[in-house]
Amino acid sequence: MKILVTGGAGFFGINLIRYLVDKNHEIVSLDIAEFDYPDMKDKIKIIKGDIRNHVTVENALQEIDLVIHTAAALPLYSHREIYSTEVKGTRLLLHEAFMKKIPRFIHISSTAVYGIPDHHPIYEDDKLDGVGPYGKAKIEAEKICLDFRGKGMCIPIIRPKSFIGPERLGVFALFYDWAKDGKNFPMIGDGSNRYQLLDVEDLCDSIYKCITLPEETANDTFNIGAREFTTMKEDYQAVLDYAGFGKKIIGLPAAPIILTLKFLEALELSPIYKWVYETASKDSFVSIEKAEKILGFSPKYSNKDSLVRNYKWYLENLDKFKDHSGISHRVPWKQGILKFAKMFF
Repeated sequence: MKILVTGGAGFFGINLIRYLVDKNHEIVSLDIAEFDYPDMKDKIKIIKGDIRNHVTVENALQEIDLVIHTAAALPLYSHREIYSTEVKGTRLLLHEAFMKKIPRFIHISSTAVYGIPDHHPIYEDDKLDGVGPYGKAKIEAEKICLDFRGKGMCIPIIRPKSFIGPERLGVFALFYDWAKDGKNFPMIGDGSNRYQLLDVEDLCDSIYKCITLPEETANDTFNIGAREFTTMKEDYQAVLDYAGFGKKIIGLPAAPIILTLKFLEALELSPIYKWVYETASKDSFVSIEKAEKILGFSPKYSNKDSLVRNYKWYLENLDKFKDHSGISHRVPWKQGILKFAKMFF
């Protein structure tokens, strides 16, 4: 098939594109960012453009058989950018896909739509209550998907847990930097909470099932996450153990740390945003029973596997990004005042 991947220049986008190219599909990448992966430049069609631009979207959808919509403005972006990208961009893409009679449109949402729930595991039919602009915008985008599903389109909605793997930096680069330099690592709370992650390869596999399974099977909403995970402290300790310095995860009292991070975020001195610091000390895991039963989803990686696999990639590629920073998943986030805190661990 000829598949359009929005957000193709991002961490998830490039992993998905490589996965689909290996399956012999023809790929078109649409992203506002520069596509700078030499291994793929000659194998796919690259469009540098904005999903909020009508002409760009109309041109990108020419002769497309299927859309996988991964493009999003992450939580560190402004409220305005998040809303216009997640909501207006999704509406435009779906409208044009509908007008061109593209039958299947796979929407990558987020478990951020559940907010901070009062029970676990979380199921697909649980209440949606997004935290912050990002979570709220993701809910609005899903509503648009349901509107077009009602018009006859097949629109699988994937709600992945935080996913990691090759090319993933962002907030994880902060942890990996401390592990690399032989530091203990502070954790909000005592680390006894269970926080499910997801390997990007497993996410790609779940999406491929939504591509290949019959419409009546795939046209639904699915939680996607790791099957095997323990506590935050135990899972993240696996990286420190692999680093080999004998360092430990250090639990810190949640309430004062959250208050401090909230203050530092307001002063723009810390990259840790509300969704991270308000959920890091709490349980956060979804049921993947529906995806296992209906899609045949079977995750390959545990939390520990994914974290260590991502850390190995970080070490092997450090020279490529050590002098870069930004607010996407593809570059390390600036540590701000946390770089100073690192001296004490």
